Amino acid sequence: MKRISTNLPNFDSQYYLRLREWRMNQLNNKIASQSRIKNLRDDPLAAAKSTRYKSDITRLKRYTKNIEYMRGELSLAEGYLRDSLDIVQRAREIAVEGANGVLDKNQMAYLGEEVNQLVNELVQIGNARGADGKTIFSGFRTATEPFRATMGNVPGAKGQVITKVDYVGNIGENGNEIMEGSVVSVNIPGNHAFWAENQQIYSSIDARNYRVQNNSQIRIDGVNIELKAGDNVYAIISKINDSAAPVKATLDPIKNSLVLQSTYPHQIWIEDAGNGSVMKDLGIIAKDNSRPPLNYSKSATVFGGSVFDMLIHLRDSLYKGDSEEVGGLVLRGMDSAINSLTSTIAELGAKDNRLEVTYKRLASILPDFIKMDSKEVDLDVTEAITNLKMLEYTHQAALSTAARILRPTLLDFLR
Repeated sequence: MKRISTNLPNFDSQYYLRLREWRMNQLNNKIASQSRIKNLRDDPLAAAKSTRYKSDITRLKRYTKNIEYMRGELSLAEGYLRDSLDIVQRAREIAVEGANGVLDKNQMAYLGEEVNQLVNELVQIGNARGADGKTIFSGFRTATEPFRATMGNVPGAKGQVITKVDYVGNIGENGNEIMEGSVVSVNIPGNHAFWAENQQIYSSIDARNYRVQNNSQIRIDGVNIELKAGDNVYAIISKINDSAAPVKATLDPIKNSLVLQSTYPHQIWIEDAGNGSVMKDLGIIAKDNSRPPLNYSKSATVFGGSVFDMLIHLRDSLYKGDSEEVGGLVLRGMDSAINSLTSTIAELGAKDNRLEVTYKRLASILPDFIKMDSKEVDLDVTEAITNLKMLEYTHQAALSTAARILRPTLLDFLR
């Protein structure tokens, strides 16, 4: 004969009732969250896949936002550079007019006044700021104006005018990731954006007997170049030319000194890294530890100017009434400035086209990852509601049955 205690049916009923309530609560939470995975133990494999998909979705959305931001910044920079190109093209028209030899000195001075205003406007564009208050063409030094204008007196000018414009920013390029491992710079430093000619730096120091004293580094346009103790000038030239720096090094056949020339229009950024002094010893940069790009040695000869230099040269030639100079070196410089600005604008346009293509690809990929994640975690609402109703019916039935079976109380036994 099987024996059963009085409390056993009560305990069993409570256990299964609470178990069913827990299942209803779990199902209700899944319906509320629209996800069939509330805890990892619900489906460990699907949860792992979902975590990976969600990570990919987050990254793709971040890339999309990066591209939207970068396209806005590139559009802003391109707009200012197009304005600069319009100014230079107008200056060239003035140069052609001043070079025809028909105008007298007073009339050429009038043209010089117009060019002077164009110089002022170009400096304002070079120091332009974005909506966030940061300068656009200063590299990483976004809190300061990248171009410093020096005022002075010029023959023929009424009052002081801009006589020189120096770049005081740096060569930093703000890069953003647009895909896994793919970084695109969003800005162009001013020593590139507003440069007109390839720069050449001629040292005046005979380097035939030079030897590097200690292992050291030189940095050209942000590229580190390792030098070994005992390297002569030919080894230095070879290492510079083999590096990623956009500079070509040669030996002057007359003075036997080091010569550096940029491979595209920009101001060369040179410095000795660490405790090295190779560029100082070779007479390329000054020994006073001044900051590039204003650290060229006074004994070195530097060729190649900025867009500002071209306009200032045009203005001064017009003030002097020298039509031959305007039609010669000045006009050639204006053409170089136009070509450089056009090339820079094309570079920005190419970046924007790449970003547009990447943006479209991300827009097509993102829904696929969302769909795959949905397959892993999304809840079949119809099935879930049906199961919840079944649990409710069975729970009510269980409660009714328990109420009839467990009806006796202690008073029933005391009768």
